[in-house]
Amino acid sequence: MARRALITGITGQDGSYLAEHLLGQGYEVWGLARGQANPRVSRTRKLLSDVRIVRGDLLDQGSLISAVERVQPDEVYNLGAISFVPMSWEQAELTAEVTGMGVLRMLEAIRVCSGVSRGGASGSPGQIRFYQASSSEMFGQVSETPQNERTAFHPRSPYGVAKAYGHFLTQNYRESYGMFAVSGILFNHESPRRGPEFVTRKVTLGVARIKLGLAGELRLGNLEARRDWGFAGDYVEAMHLMLQAGTPEDYVIGTGRMKSVRELVEAAFAAAGLDWEQYVVTDQTLHRPAEVDLLCADPKKARAQLGWEPKVSFDELVAMMVESDLRLLSDGDHPDHDSSWP
Repeated sequence: MARRALITGITGQDGSYLAEHLLGQGYEVWGLARGQANPRVSRTRKLLSDVRIVRGDLLDQGSLISAVERVQPDEVYNLGAISFVPMSWEQAELTAEVTGMGVLRMLEAIRVCSGVSRGGASGSPGQIRFYQASSSEMFGQVSETPQNERTAFHPRSPYGVAKAYGHFLTQNYRESYGMFAVSGILFNHESPRRGPEFVTRKVTLGVARIKLGLAGELRLGNLEARRDWGFAGDYVEAMHLMLQAGTPEDYVIGTGRMKSVRELVEAAFAAAGLDWEQYVVTDQTLHRPAEVDLLCADPKKARAQLGWEPKVSFDELVAMMVESDLRLLSDGDHPDHDSSWP
């Protein structure tokens, strides 16, 4: 009988790549969605015709219990979140409810449906395994570089704070109830399916618009911020590997190499045969209230214990995104919100 996975955030970038990966592994895949009328659900169905949709909401405990009871999953991947960091200042309470409290509600749904009590043993047969999508934004104002599983957290946004809450809660349920619950501390991971509001996609779409004569400039904030950028399709493989391990542990996932926003811009314009300095305008209003200057992963534990390695390089990723956006705009599609894919 095929193993069964339930994915929250199925309509997002990571949810789609994870679903594809699990389907390729022979899983029966279910995605949690707030309503069947959601246009993003219909887009997901076009891309992932073999994914089944179950109704549920990370704001509603009862709906999550019903979803888990219906699906009877072997594995639950909690990818659902208010994930755009700048928006977390504008909607701080909603970010806390979805990105933070949503983790608690899903863990409780699994605990209730599994009949788990305190003091159980993790990894017992038939136990639902839980993956929490933690974030490098939890490190925030970093205390050391690169960052590993023992690096202290100092989040610099409501999003980072909410993710830290969910991360510690996952550890707490693992230690208190013996649940097979793990967190993947993923550094920035991008793809052609990334929402246009994120800086990587904002850049590659901007380059494509300029190349096609649809725009004359690209306005950006802090060009000196440095990030560890990888390909989302590689990172979902790490999520799956974490739930196949013999014991539940948390892992940092990243490339171990930093690039600045300026280097991202240079690579994207170069992929289109353009000189970035002719088109990029810096805009102070686009800076974060509390900036995170640099993030860089130390993924040695994942490499040693999971055998995970990123496959797509930074330059390959940027070129892939620029080429995809050139095709998208050439076909007459003009994405301006986070439901632009597929």
